[in-house]
Amino acid sequence: MRTTVVAAALAATALFPSAPAQAAPVRLGDCGSGQLCLWAEPDFTGARQIHELSTIDIESCVPLRAGTTVQALANRTGRPVTTYQSAECAETGEFETYPGGGTWLPRSPYQVRAFKVWEN
Repeated sequence: MRTTVVAAALAATALFPSAPAQAAPVRLGDCGSGQLCLWAEPDFTGARQIHELSTIDIESCVPLRAGTTVQALANRTGRPVTTYQSAECAETGEFETYPGGGTWLPRSPYQVRAFKVWEN
């Protein structure tokens, strides 16, 4: 009898495994109004760079320092921002445009090496 109960419990466990633990929600990184904030690591962690419109040439490619990549970003510039896998803003690699009204991206699908801010 005991063997049958243990075997039944093991069979039920195999058929109905417990649900995986839920990961804690990602906390948004600190990024002020009018800023483009870039983080070196996913989930708004690692070294952070802050760019403001007053220091960016609109519609010009802004490459990151050599050897630097970004894996999370917040766009609070009020303007669309395109991020590029290419350090030259080439469209042969991956690229994506994010609206400027408050876009938070905890994990970029590629390593960002440059960006471009657009007119509205």
